[in-house]
Parts: sequence; structure tokens; C-alpha cells
Amino acid sequence: MSTHVNEGKQIFHEKVESQINAAVAKLEALRARVENARADADEAKAFAELLVKRQAIEHMLHELKKSEGHEWEHSKAALVARIAEFEALLKGIEHKAKTKAKAKAN
Repeated sequence: MSTHVNEGKQIFHEKVESQINAAVAKLEALRARVENARADADEAKAFAELLVKRQAIEHMLHELKKSEGHEWEHSKAALVARIAEFEALLKGIEHKAKTKAKAKAN
């Protein structure tokens, strides 16, 4: 039973790490926009906020890996919610940037 639980946790950890890596790749694209001065002040501010949120997610994942039992379940739920929030914010920024790019092109 314990082996099955540990395998389930490992699978979840890998899934979350994959989600984080995908979000970080998008964040890096936003970083490029900010560094190349193509982003406006709102995008630069959002980027800074996302960096802080990314660090918090990575810390939560680290803590999750150390936890067990009820604490693991609670940490897992909090991490899933934080990742969903992060991804939604990132999508919103991407959408705004694309909309602005289309408006400038027209």
C-alpha cells in the first residue's frame, strides 16, 4: 500500500513540475518582451508579480515533497490552486499582449 501511495505522490510531483516548467517557459517569453522594451508598464508589473508567485509555487512544491498524510493532501490542494491562479494570470497577460500586438498591426 505504501509503495502505491509513494508512486502516486511521485506521479503528482512530476505532473506539477511539468506544469511549472510549461508556465516558466511562457514566463520567459514575457521576460523577453519586458527586457526588449516591447512591454508596457502593466506587463512589466505583472511580470514582476508572476516572478514572486513562481518562487512561492516552487517553495510550496518543495514543502509538499517533505510532507505526508493529511498535511500532504492540504499542501497538494493549496499548490494546485496556486498553480491554477498563476496559469490564469499568465494567460491573461499573454492575451493582452496579443491583443495589443494586433491593434498595433492594424
